[in-house]
Order: sequence, then C-alpha cells, then structure tokens
Amino acid sequence: MSLAFSRAEYAARLNRLVVRMAEEDLDAMLLFAQESMYWLTGYDTFGFCFFQSMVVTRDRDIVLLTRSADLRQAQITSIVEDIRVWEDRDGASPVLQLRDLLEGMGLKGTRLGVEYDTHGMTGRIALDMAAHLSAFAGLHDHSRLVERLRAVKSPAEIALVRKAAALTDAAYEAALPLVEPGAREGEILAAMQGAVFAGDGDYPGNEFIIGSGREALLCRYQTGRRVLGENDQLTLEWAGTARRYHVAAMRTVIVGKPDPRHVALHAAARDALEAVEETLVPGRTFGDVFAAHAAAVDARGESAHRLNACGYSLGARFAPSWMDWPMAYRDNPAVIEPDMVIFMHMILMDSDSGAAMSLGQTYLTTQGAPECLSKLPLDLPVKAG
Repeated sequence: MSLAFSRAEYAARLNRLVVRMAEEDLDAMLLFAQESMYWLTGYDTFGFCFFQSMVVTRDRDIVLLTRSADLRQAQITSIVEDIRVWEDRDGASPVLQLRDLLEGMGLKGTRLGVEYDTHGMTGRIALDMAAHLSAFAGLHDHSRLVERLRAVKSPAEIALVRKAAALTDAAYEAALPLVEPGAREGEILAAMQGAVFAGDGDYPGNEFIIGSGREALLCRYQTGRRVLGENDQLTLEWAGTARRYHVAAMRTVIVGKPDPRHVALHAAARDALEAVEETLVPGRTFGDVFAAHAAAVDARGESAHRLNACGYSLGARFAPSWMDWPMAYRDNPAVIEPDMVIFMHMILMDSDSGAAMSLGQTYLTTQGAPECLSKLPLDLPVKAG
C-alpha cells in the first residue's frame, strides 16, 4: 500500500515538529504514541502493544526501535529508513537497547522529550526508563507536543477526513432500513461496518457502540446482543474511518411510538447542538463549548441527565480509542483553531424514566462558522415498524 501522504507532506510535519522542539529546548523527542509515529512518518501498525520508540532529533534524524515483527511493517508503510530491532529473548531489556541507541546518536547528557501519556507507554516501560535513562539524559514529559500539532489538519488530511465523513453517512444509511421490531443488533452492526469496508474504509479506533432497551443508556460498547422490541430505543455511535482518520456520529433511534421523554430529551439535545455550533469558532475555548452545551440543556431542566464532557477532537487514531486531544469539558482552556476536526455529542440519559437520547456529529472548524461534515438529518429518527 502506498503512503497515505506525499513525502513533501511528511517533510512539512517534521519541520513543524523540529520548530516546536527548538522552542522547548529539546535535543530529541522519544515518541511512544503510535499516532505520533503515523502522523510523522506513515508508520502503520498495532505493534505498539509491545515496546517501540521513535527517536527524532533537532537535526531531523529519525530512528525507529521496534521488534522484528514490525521491521517490514515500517519498511513498507513509512518513510523511516533507519530501523533498529530489539531482540525478543528471556530477560530482554529494550530500554537498555534504546539507551545504547541514544548514546550512539550522541544524545547522552541532552534534553529528551518523552511521550508518557499514551497507550504505547506502559507503567513497566516508564519504570525502566527511570531506572536506565534518568542518569543518562534529562527526561521531560512532552506528551502533548505532537498531539497539539496533529490537532490542526493540513489540506491533505482534510481530504481524507471528507472521505471518512462520506463513510459515516453510508454506514447509517445502510443500518437505518434494518431498524424495526425483531431486528437483531448484530445485523445492524454488520451493515454499518460493512458499508465502511465496502467504501475502502478501515476499522475504527474503538468498537462501534450499539445498545437497545436498557443498554441504550450506555456510552460504551458491551458484549451481548438483543432483538429489538415493538417499542424500543436504539443508541448508535459509530465512525467512518479513512486511513485511520475518523469522523464520528451518534443517534438514538426510536422503534415504535416515541415516549414524551424521548421528544423532550431530543429537543434539549437539538438546542445544545445549536448552541455548540454558535460557539465552535476560532478564539473560543473547548471550555466555552462545554458551557454552551450545558446552559442549553439546563435551560430545558435536564441538567441531571447530561455528561461532564460533550465532545472531542478527531484525527488519525489507533486502538483502544478514536478520541483525540482536546476534549470539551468545563473550563478547558484549549483554544479552537481553524482546521480542527471536532466531534460534538449531546448525550442525555434519564435513568429514572429509562429514556435515552443522543445526537452527535463531526465539524470542521473554519475562519468563521463550523462546517458540519455529515449530511444526515438531525430530526428524531423514528421507525414505526
């Protein structure tokens, strides 16, 4: 498979990273987040469940230390030319091999930025780093450095985001005709993921969320399948994915006759989404977005049923989650910039009545008002059976 982007695109990303490293007075970055490695070089693997690290210097050198199983993965999917392999053996210490690599690169006694806050950095790796590298060089937590660069998308990235958005809509359009009394959740899931694959899309960073009946109030995937009843509710959260870039959406579909609580909760969610759209402009913060959502929901008297976050950035992500930085929660000072891709979800779950309601879609920020990337309607979806 060819690279997802041109070599000029990767060179521009490296330049942006080197500028930020200079601003932070870092001699090198030790990347552990698979998203960072993918963004910088195209390296595409789920091998981050084992130890691997990508070393990037201010002189623009890039060296990957990984396992033998990922050697060809890196050769075929990335622009990395210097790939080192640590050996799987009893008592192996890849951190010691990383230290030897860094010494060979002349990085002893330097300032090293480290991505600690990532799924590729386990507690064991962090302990080994402290034991074997703390006296070798200065280790500094810069977990957000590449993350912040990735939050603003290039034109080439936005083109993939638009493809993902088309897959998002296709997945829902494939599923909705199947939603009726007696429908099996597994068949609905198969139609949604099948539509993404048929459109040359990818697996998402986490499972699609599906739940009906009581499980419609859940915001996470859970095992087990139901058959839809005559009067039911079905919560769906899914994402179209193109070359790891995600565009997510969320809906609660009513089977049979809507309960008055469904109608009321949907009205509150619609108000909140409209308030969010007015706030999702450059210069405002993610905290402002959350406050707009909360005020709209609270004005409808539904404050007890909302969550403590209402959305997050999206991009190229790997398992176990498609959620990216930053998130919309109270007082988050992260500033909205043009060319961010942001999923906004208005989730209201009333455990007292058992009514679920969710309404979510993904936006591209611009110089002014945000652009919704989905063409799906926002009306309460009802399947009468």
